[in-house]
Amino acid sequence: MLRNTVSSLALLLALSACGQPKGEADKAQGQQQTTQQAAPAKQDVHVRLAAFFDKAMKDRLAFNPMMADRLGDHSNNDKWPELTDAAADKELALYKAQLAELHTFDVSQLTDAEKLSYRIFDITAKRYIANDRWRDYGYPVNQMFGWQTAIPTHLMTVHQVRKVRDAMSYIKRLEGVKPLMEELTANMEKRQKEGILPPKFVFPLALSATENVLKGAPFDDGPDSILLADFRKKVDALQTDPQVKDDLIKRAKEALLTGFKPGYELLIKTLKAEEAVATTDDGAWKFPDGDAYYAQMLKNNTTTDMTAEQIHQLGLENVARIHKQMQAIMKEVGFKGTLQDFFQYTRTDKRFFEPNTEAGREDYLKRANAYLDGMRAKVPEYFDHSPKAPLEVHAVEKYREKSAGKAFYNRGAPDGSRPGIVYVNLRDMSYMPLYQLEALMYHEGIPGHHFQISFAQELPNVPLFQRIARFTAFSEGWGLYTEELGKDMGFYQDPYSDFGRLAMELWRACRLVVDTGIHAKHWTREQAIDYLLKNTPNPKGDDVAAIERYIVMPGQATAYMVGKLKIMELRQKAMDELGDKFDWRDFHKVVLSSGAVPLSILEENVNAWIKGLKQQG
Repeated sequence: MLRNTVSSLALLLALSACGQPKGEADKAQGQQQTTQQAAPAKQDVHVRLAAFFDKAMKDRLAFNPMMADRLGDHSNNDKWPELTDAAADKELALYKAQLAELHTFDVSQLTDAEKLSYRIFDITAKRYIANDRWRDYGYPVNQMFGWQTAIPTHLMTVHQVRKVRDAMSYIKRLEGVKPLMEELTANMEKRQKEGILPPKFVFPLALSATENVLKGAPFDDGPDSILLADFRKKVDALQTDPQVKDDLIKRAKEALLTGFKPGYELLIKTLKAEEAVATTDDGAWKFPDGDAYYAQMLKNNTTTDMTAEQIHQLGLENVARIHKQMQAIMKEVGFKGTLQDFFQYTRTDKRFFEPNTEAGREDYLKRANAYLDGMRAKVPEYFDHSPKAPLEVHAVEKYREKSAGKAFYNRGAPDGSRPGIVYVNLRDMSYMPLYQLEALMYHEGIPGHHFQISFAQELPNVPLFQRIARFTAFSEGWGLYTEELGKDMGFYQDPYSDFGRLAMELWRACRLVVDTGIHAKHWTREQAIDYLLKNTPNPKGDDVAAIERYIVMPGQATAYMVGKLKIMELRQKAMDELGDKFDWRDFHKVVLSSGAVPLSILEENVNAWIKGLKQQG
């Protein structure tokens, strides 16, 4: 994972860091002791391996107290990660030492499950080490994500205040924003000297989100700022003396003014200085060794060795396929005209959008929940269980809606105590067509990311690092796969909703074209926007936001279609070879039962399942 941009921040948003909650560590230790007492000689290697995985996660977690919070360990919830080169060097040394220790185990003595854990640990550690070459690449502050929004989002959605101690930790974190921002801005300035500077379009959006956090009391005379309001609400809920609550709120106000505000003002100053010298060059090719960097990003995200040219051609082929399927729906609904005419109709006709009002936003959320309720009723026919964590749908908060994506999922707590949340960006309802809502809920919620991520977190007797491992082609491929799975399950009864499903798949096919176009073929931002405008039904504002996302996250968008096509390929193979023995529930269990894995390992797992069933006769 890329240091600072990814290992400290995008890991939080992409949820790919590693750690071991204290409760799980205690449970694992108890299980290990029981096993060791039962068969000390025979089980020694298994106990040692489990202990190694446990300690490795604890040591990694020490570098990332924010992820520790997410995983239920709040022992360091008064700290932020360090963003210095010295800290990055220590973390790299840790990964190298852990990899060397892993290789001291005799693989031949391990169970099949342990061999898989061994492989995943080996792959992810080597990936981290390989990515250290690019530790200063990427943008730690951009319009999609960054410390400017990660800090308040974490405090509001993850930092729990159950005791006075937690409130004091919250205050200490507010005080710690200034030194954190000093490290961040020093890092940004270093990257700029190395030629790693965001394109000019990033800065107005990033500045807007940064400045929004400083609105309200105690920064001005308005109502409480988002953080003061959050802190006040959490403290009010404490069972403690009113005077203690008043004192905590007073301390929080002081911390916001003396620690938080100066830190954000420093970031604003740095962003404005960089904006003055930024250019309109967009692709990763502009970086030193940019082609090699982009090749590594493609490898990381697709878990394949596909070249940029191969991915580009795959995109063109699938765009043509989906266009033909859309033309069939045009005929079904009796639309007269070209596919481009149909795109324009679905972009602009009011029947496809809720009004841009609070009532319209409420109705959108109600529709979203109705789709999820319908899917929940059908799930038992296709999955053998549902996750512990409940699922909620929220509108993106006002302070970050201008810079946030269209929709995204935040994982719940492994024990079900915090729900998974699907966020939908309702800033402008013209960007949120109703015909795409059904597929969107299946992808982000049920049975998409909520099922895949929650099932991984809840896997029994699997090391935590494996349960939260991140392989984008697998996770996003699964999300896109579930959009089409909804059709297999009998949904999308409205042909326009089915058109929306195809529109979302088309969007992912176009990503293969434009991502490689921007970063490998030197396409301009405007060329890429024009390609989406001509080939998809999405409005221009949607196209602009998407291309700007792909620019700041090289290669990430290619993972969706590559992963989905592999899952569909494996499912068809299973159907063809197993015939009547094929079972949806079993297939999905095989796909999800190892957590996120590279596509090559997914293929091995499915092939082994097919072979086992065929041998049963």
